[in-house]
Amino acid sequence: MGKPTHADAELILKLYEARRETEIRKARQWWTTTFWPENADDVVKVMRASGTQENAWFRQVLGYWGMAGSFVSHGVLSEELFFEASFCGEMFVIFIKLEPFLAEVREKTNNPTLLSNLEKLVRSEAAKERYAVVSRNIANMRKARAERAKAS
Repeated sequence: MGKPTHADAELILKLYEARRETEIRKARQWWTTTFWPENADDVVKVMRASGTQENAWFRQVLGYWGMAGSFVSHGVLSEELFFEASFCGEMFVIFIKLEPFLAEVREKTNNPTLLSNLEKLVRSEAAKERYAVVSRNIANMRKARAERAKAS
């Protein structure tokens, strides 16, 4: 894809505005601070808990990033703008939190393409450095959480 256009910038702004809606803010907060699965069963439990707030938040945030990512995958949105640090960092956090369990979750839910769009994006050449940094950060956060749990 070529140089980002004004239309790309407008779409990024619309996506940003959608992230500011009250309920998705709650969902994003849950994903980034509360939801720290330790295994595939933790993920599947939320996925199968229809009617719960956590299930709704799980689906809402994954749906948002799946939709946003599809714009990039299909050439509707500039990859360059999408991968700006100020825009898509949360997508990396979410994917990397699930990544260690993804194969097993796909198997247990009989959904072999679960998060495949996000996986393609975060593992792309354009995202390589960002992926490495966020992976290290999430690993450090997991370690710190485990240490706090031991100390309690």
